[in-house]
Amino acid sequence: MRVPHGLLGICLGLALAPAAQAERGADGQVNILYWQAPSIMNPYLSGGTKDIEAASLVLEPLARYDETGAMVPWLVDSLPTVENGGVAADLTSITWHLSEGLNWSDGSPVTSVDVKFTWEYCTSEGGGCARLESFNGITAIDTPDARTVVINFDAPKPFPYTAFVGATTPILQAAQFADCLGPKAPECTEANFMPIGTGPFTVTDFRPNDVVQYAANPNYREADKPAFSTVVLKGGGEAAAAGRAVLETGEFDYAWNLQLAPDVLAGMQAAGKGQLVSAFGTLVERIMINLSDPSADLGAARSTRAHPHPILSDKRVRQALSMAIDREILVEIGYGDAGRVTCNILPAPEIYASTANDACKQQDIAGANALLDEAGWIRGGDGIRVKDGKRLRLLYQTSTNAVRQDFQALIKQWWSEIGVETELRNINASVFFGGDPGSPDTFQKFFADVQMYAQNFDGTDPEAYMAGWLCAQIPTPENQWQGNNMPRYCSDAYDALVAEMQGTGELEARAALAKKMNDMLMQDFVMLPLVDRGRVSAHANSLGGIRLNVWDSELWNIADWHRVAD
Repeated sequence: MRVPHGLLGICLGLALAPAAQAERGADGQVNILYWQAPSIMNPYLSGGTKDIEAASLVLEPLARYDETGAMVPWLVDSLPTVENGGVAADLTSITWHLSEGLNWSDGSPVTSVDVKFTWEYCTSEGGGCARLESFNGITAIDTPDARTVVINFDAPKPFPYTAFVGATTPILQAAQFADCLGPKAPECTEANFMPIGTGPFTVTDFRPNDVVQYAANPNYREADKPAFSTVVLKGGGEAAAAGRAVLETGEFDYAWNLQLAPDVLAGMQAAGKGQLVSAFGTLVERIMINLSDPSADLGAARSTRAHPHPILSDKRVRQALSMAIDREILVEIGYGDAGRVTCNILPAPEIYASTANDACKQQDIAGANALLDEAGWIRGGDGIRVKDGKRLRLLYQTSTNAVRQDFQALIKQWWSEIGVETELRNINASVFFGGDPGSPDTFQKFFADVQMYAQNFDGTDPEAYMAGWLCAQIPTPENQWQGNNMPRYCSDAYDALVAEMQGTGELEARAALAKKMNDMLMQDFVMLPLVDRGRVSAHANSLGGIRLNVWDSELWNIADWHRVAD
């Protein structure tokens, strides 16, 4: 059963039709390269895509999104709706019925208690759950029997599918994580590295920032799946080496997120060992502006709202930084046909895409200079602007990647033309996106003035995504530096729009609210969108069953992957 929700994604790549499966494990080993290495196997403690996707082989939600953006049942037989009685007529509850006979990989039964526990785990005070916005409005979860889950909301919720739908909010085993609530969550190393799940594979060895080894789950619910007996997910390195390993040398079967210049990709594919797959979804490369002061002199209070940023708190400076960027050139050198200019952090589906910010499509160096003049930033003898004795100097960080370093170099040059001195820094992607509360180099801690990365969201409905910039979503020492609000943006008006969307059902009205939120963020220049990126990955000619998914985990259907004649 497939139930479409929202608009469909635009799939640009071709997937091989799955063949009839042999017995479980008959196809041996499949080797996968993620050049951003996983650092944890618990998506509730990381905002990094590489961690969410590595965990998705093991941990699963009640429902997810397929490659078209349609919501599909996963650990249930059907999706609850108002029509079938699964969603209450007054929209204040949703009832899920677990499929019969579901077992964890250790052989114990999956029950409604596990679902309820997962909600308690994420919402437990001091736990630093990275997915808190997905549970907004839930007041209680009832478990009338072992297979029935009733989620109750504090008000009518027209879109009740934000929790336990998609790879970011899977079900945890209550027995394994029982002692991991609140501040203890990051201390449960064994559970966080080797979770017990319902997925097609189990973790047999996990080396953070290096490699994950999996074996076929002996208790997986489909007897003839997965086709592969083992998986090796190798992390680290860089995108170019990952692309070569699949497309040129054939050492690996699958390479994720080949963020490489288009001519480089074309040259690799010409070797004939594999093929590229691509699709556009909601992935936007953007520059995040730090509205708090990241100075190390502030100690534990650095990059917190206790200390506003001494330069970037001025909206005119933020706007000038945006005006100086030539996004057309960034698309041309970085992505070619796999990218397009965007002035929104919500670029799709089309019904949600605003046209109110299109001025960013044209570079305006003269206008940016005039704006900084107006703001009182005066050029010194070396061309760098100064105000009240403070130089307009910024630390600009991102993850280590050839395309991102090219972007940094170009943007540094454009910013120099408006009198901004820029220091560039790049951090190993496995560390940058790792979410380790003890590391000073994570994108959540944001110990820099601006930082660049890409972000998207599960499915086609942006409610939970847009809730990522609530005041409550700001990473702080108190919440283990988790949360999605990297700019430290806080607006009562924005929070009110989020609450209004949570109670709005009509699609056009929801779209209007989503656009308002997008426009508020864009016109406050708290983040600067650069490129609407198509996801590009590669697989060996001998690997079948690939259905590239930009709406969920890219590895969402790995149970269907299999070996074909090359």
